[in-house]
Amino acid sequence: MSLPPDTSTATRDPRDPRDAEGAGVIHDIGYRGYQGPRLGRSYATRSLYVQGLRGAFGLGRSGKSKVLPMLIVAMMVLPAGVLVAITVILHRTDEPVDYPRYLSVFGLFVQIFLAAQAPVLLSRDLRYNTVPLYFSRPITRGDYVRAKGAAMVVATFIVTVLPLLVLYLGAPLAGLNLRYNTEHLGYGLLAAALYSVVLSAVSLVIAASMPRRGIGVAAIMSFLVISEVVAVIIQGISGGLDSASSSANSGDWAYLISPTDLVERFVNHVCGLTHGELGGPDTPGTLGALVFGLEMLLIVAGAYLLLLRRYRKI
Repeated sequence: MSLPPDTSTATRDPRDPRDAEGAGVIHDIGYRGYQGPRLGRSYATRSLYVQGLRGAFGLGRSGKSKVLPMLIVAMMVLPAGVLVAITVILHRTDEPVDYPRYLSVFGLFVQIFLAAQAPVLLSRDLRYNTVPLYFSRPITRGDYVRAKGAAMVVATFIVTVLPLLVLYLGAPLAGLNLRYNTEHLGYGLLAAALYSVVLSAVSLVIAASMPRRGIGVAAIMSFLVISEVVAVIIQGISGGLDSASSSANSGDWAYLISPTDLVERFVNHVCGLTHGELGGPDTPGTLGALVFGLEMLLIVAGAYLLLLRRYRKI
């Protein structure tokens, strides 16, 4: 290893006590100032978004960090491939599971992905009060929240959309009606977008309030699962589990406390997927659909404001 040439421009004055032996001397060793283009705040925010999106799938990190997100992607996509094979082999005239319904059937994997990866995006930054990027321009706290939120929403959307694309690409192989499948793929994309936005908002708020990653994972998973269970119990207590009961429709209001059921029932009502063999659970009437939709908007807006308030203190 060779040392750089001594290019010291400092001169010593023997009469100056500061230049005595052992005093500090500043050397010019060739460092240069940055001469490239100075990109703005939007580029820094976009870089943080890309870093967050890659981090959600463990890209750019150790192999251990990639195991869980890639396993979740595989667990979401493989059943779709099996359903396509069953449709082809049995010569079915439709998919065994409709597109929006697929996301609710395998929604547990989406919840695990959110519970595991939302703390990855936020907890380490909160714990060490730093980010893994150097910025040539400062970003605001709002930029940080929007970048991390967009990364989590897009990552979840990728996880939910991939199996729907597998189902759709398999439809021509089975000779299914392309127009019908295109229409229902649109319903599935709507459901995937709403699941991604609503569940990401809830997960990020919980993760931002838990500096410890492990506690954040447990808190997110507990909230998403327990809210579903509590909603079913409340509906059962109110007589909603008995379809013949007069209170069956009123019992559906209990699902206002469950974010996953909010999305599922709202999409089913808006897309008319509550009747027939592929029909799913519904909202309590048209008023219920309006209330369910309004609550989803309040969840997203409230989560954004809570995150801004959380980072205002940092």
